[in-house]
Amino acid sequence: MKHRRKLEEPEEAIELNLIPLIDIIMFLLIFFISTTSFIEEPGVTVNKPRAATARQMDKNSIIFAVTADGKIAYGGKEIGLGGVRPTVTRLSPKGNELPVVIQSDENANSGLLISVIDEAKLGGAKEVNLATDKI
Repeated sequence: MKHRRKLEEPEEAIELNLIPLIDIIMFLLIFFISTTSFIEEPGVTVNKPRAATARQMDKNSIIFAVTADGKIAYGGKEIGLGGVRPTVTRLSPKGNELPVVIQSDENANSGLLISVIDEAKLGGAKEVNLATDKI
């Protein structure tokens, strides 16, 4: 006696559950967003000079940019020489002084650069550094 197989549709339709896949994707997205380090850039492009003794600075610092045409910027906004001291005073409370980093264009006026350093020190900065590119 031959047995015959019945080719019927299963009683329940096969269902693909996507919820665990979505959960894993959301977990990975949150992980990558939370572990990404964001570095505050001054928002102004400067052509930094090169130095053999260049080193990486801490991420927590106050960054100013001095352009070749004599503009001083912080956070992408032009603040001028008069804005350096109040910015340093506001962002660097007593006892928790942040280092100041000046990204100066290699063609910037050295007198203006010295004035920015002076204003930063008068604003309370204990450490003022110049940003350079490593040779």
